Amino acid sequence: MNTRILVVEDEKITALSISKQLKRLGYEVPAMLSSGEEAASRIEELKPDLVLMDIVLKGTMDGIEAAQALREKVNVPVVYLTAYSDAETLERAKMTDPFGFILKPYEERELQVAIEVALYKHQMQKRLQESERRFATTLSSINDGVISADLNRGVTYLNPKAEVLTGWRLSEASGRNLEEVFKVTDKTGGANSLVCSHQGLAMEEGAHYGALITSTSETLPIDYSVSPMRDGHKEITGLVVVFRDISERLKAEEALYNTEERLRHAQKMEAVGRLAGGVAHDFNNLLVGMVGYAEMILADLDPLDPLCSDIQEIKRAGERAAGLTRQLLAFSRRQVLQPRVFSLDELVRNMEKMLRRLVGEDVELATALRSNSGTVKADPGQLEQVVMNLVVNARDAMPRGGQITIETACLELDDAYARTHVGVCPGPYVVLAISDTGIGMDAETRQRIFEPFFTTKGPGQGTGLGLSTVYGIVKQSGGSIWVYSEPNLGTTFKIYLPRVEEPPEPIESSTKAIDAERGGETILVVEDDNLVLTLACNALQKKGYQVLRAKDGGKALSICKHHSGPIHLLLTDVVMPHMSGRELADRLAEISPATRVLFMSGYTSDAIVNHGILDSNVDLLQKPFTPNLLASKVREVLNRPA
Repeated sequence: MNTRILVVEDEKITALSISKQLKRLGYEVPAMLSSGEEAASRIEELKPDLVLMDIVLKGTMDGIEAAQALREKVNVPVVYLTAYSDAETLERAKMTDPFGFILKPYEERELQVAIEVALYKHQMQKRLQESERRFATTLSSINDGVISADLNRGVTYLNPKAEVLTGWRLSEASGRNLEEVFKVTDKTGGANSLVCSHQGLAMEEGAHYGALITSTSETLPIDYSVSPMRDGHKEITGLVVVFRDISERLKAEEALYNTEERLRHAQKMEAVGRLAGGVAHDFNNLLVGMVGYAEMILADLDPLDPLCSDIQEIKRAGERAAGLTRQLLAFSRRQVLQPRVFSLDELVRNMEKMLRRLVGEDVELATALRSNSGTVKADPGQLEQVVMNLVVNARDAMPRGGQITIETACLELDDAYARTHVGVCPGPYVVLAISDTGIGMDAETRQRIFEPFFTTKGPGQGTGLGLSTVYGIVKQSGGSIWVYSEPNLGTTFKIYLPRVEEPPEPIESSTKAIDAERGGETILVVEDDNLVLTLACNALQKKGYQVLRAKDGGKALSICKHHSGPIHLLLTDVVMPHMSGRELADRLAEISPATRVLFMSGYTSDAIVNHGILDSNVDLLQKPFTPNLLASKVREVLNRPA
């Protein structure tokens, strides 16, 4: 398509001459107009690629004014035709950014050169404008603030994001000192200086961190970089600062740090738990002998014998030690649970009278129980111990009195909560919250409160196992526990237990009277610890039973094969070398299917439990036990219908 050139010339002969010249040069002339008004009214209709405009036109609008009117409507290059070269005319013409001047009279070659140069300049201008438009769009859309300044440190540009972050508008900031608009303090609170001069640019290039002080004197954490701006000759012409708000990133980093801290703490608690479980297992075997033999001696002594009181103290000490091992097993999640579906509301209501007596008259106990808080599946006896321990701790944190509040609620924990709380799975939960108005805790104490033997109480006032027991019971029940506390602002423990969609069972006491009646059946006792083996055999023999003994599974199977009479009961430890108690029981069932089995253990094992929950077809006697408790459990198993 030929280049279209509009001719605006009030002399008709001159206009015809110009038109002929343009056509000879290969251009198309859509029209010849004689006035500026006509050109302004028809410019959008004619759509020329270039306008040849006489400066001196008749009418109310001369060529310069007409050119200005055209540029306001369309982006078209204007080349002036003029017979005047005076300074005033040229100065007026320059105000309209013309693309060329042709001084009359002119050669045809001059006309062509002026037109082609004007068209080229206009094409380059459009490309530059498009590039600037894309650049401006890019700077407007990015999420970083951008500020440029000249060598005199005068601000020349702010993109929209920089306006938002600094609080300065471009119109307000232009020409101001850069350090006034972009005022940054470093980590120490001192001002960072960005210095430039005509001789060069002195600055630290690269990434920096600091706090931006906005126009309203607020502070904003940012990272920023400073780079020099250079011209086509690689000379520094100024600098550009690129910066971004890192508030959300800092929050995310803090959340990640807290999560990592919780994970490290959970791993430490897990390691301590494994150690505690191992210690409790070995210690339980010793306690079986200590408490068991003390009970057997007392049974043989005359109640008036002076030794009775001493033996009683030995037995009491052993029972207290047994209580400590139970707490260690609870913390290490090695106890056996007997879960039931029940309502936490009902459990708290059943305990309320006892708890009010426990806290005393100077402490107010308030409850806020939701009737629709839902049901959980856990061991109600263990959950009662959790509530008891937390209420006692709350009472002790308020030596001058105060208020304890027990609340229940039903809620959903989402993915966001689970991501910031190690070990928590999203889903429906029932929450039990116990709050006090006591002395509270600092961060260091909060980090350690669930560790066994850590206590803030004075000597002799606590074992340091109360909260570790709570921690272990909650974890073994599939829940989680979190503490919220500040010094002098009280403490809140929140326990989250998975909610189940099952009807609740009534909560009844699991305490049974010990019935240690005698028997005459044959019992095979298998235990690798000599102390426990001897005590168990002696205690059963005293009750009239026929006792066979073995230290491991292999010897026990050999005894079964060679024993002529029936073996009514296998009493076996769960964890033994070479062959576990469960494996022994399974192999014995092939030889003697009628033999009943009673396991004994100082801690849980996957041989007889699944994640701490006793298999429904398994009988277990937990260590440490007394001879009377052993005889009672043996009688219970033997009396059960086949």
